Amino acid sequence: MFRPRQRRLRGLSFNRMLPNMLTMLALCAGLTALRYGLEGKWQPAVVSLVIAAIFDALDGRIARLLQGTSKFGAELDSLSDFIAFGVAPAVILYLWTMQTAGPVGWVPVLLFSVCMALRLARFNTGMDDDDPPAWAKGYFTGVPAPAAAGLVMLPMILWFQTDAEWLRRPLLVGAVIIVVACLMVSKLPTYSFKNIRIQQRFVLAPMLGAGLLAALTVSAPWLTLTLIAAAYLASFPFSIRSYRRAEAEARELAADADAPAANDEAAE
Repeated sequence: MFRPRQRRLRGLSFNRMLPNMLTMLALCAGLTALRYGLEGKWQPAVVSLVIAAIFDALDGRIARLLQGTSKFGAELDSLSDFIAFGVAPAVILYLWTMQTAGPVGWVPVLLFSVCMALRLARFNTGMDDDDPPAWAKGYFTGVPAPAAAGLVMLPMILWFQTDAEWLRRPLLVGAVIIVVACLMVSKLPTYSFKNIRIQQRFVLAPMLGAGLLAALTVSAPWLTLTLIAAAYLASFPFSIRSYRRAEAEARELAADADAPAANDEAAE
């Protein structure tokens, strides 16, 4: 009896697998942070979240560089982000202090995870927009997942440096959680830092800055994370202003382009 010849599945190149491997490492780092939180090891938990954020920042950029982007990778990245940056930080903060507030302490924690899921869902549906405005490509809508995880852990990071008990109060931590959760699902334009191009004559300064940042991270990691979070918060007014300026310029260009066409139609 004749049997049709089965087609062999084509193997995947390492270039296409590498971004997904980095995403899996980010997921593992996030789950490791959750494990440290369950054991009450707060500093290793935060370090694991930082490692997860580094892997998350690398996977997308390497995927675009190696032309290894895929729908599977995008979905895997969102699932990893939800676990590493939506569930792990919320549970860690609950175990750290929010559980002392009783049943009410669970409400901000739950809100943070829900807003993270909504933010990632909105981001995924936005990816289907094949023709976004050119001026909007340098911005996120709302605070992205890794940045939100860093901001929500800021009370704990400050506590590492000062041992101030007021930083551990559920009222303060709960307020921070709610504010960051709202920032995630807001329409706030934030810098994406993906399309930044540096002129060749200015390349040395960012390289020196990266070296300085590495030295500060090694010598004073918690202070460095605090400064990074403060600088990111300080960038919000600038991102809003530049976004509105770019939008206004785009509207002016569109109006100028439509004016000659309207005049020609009126002349006919």
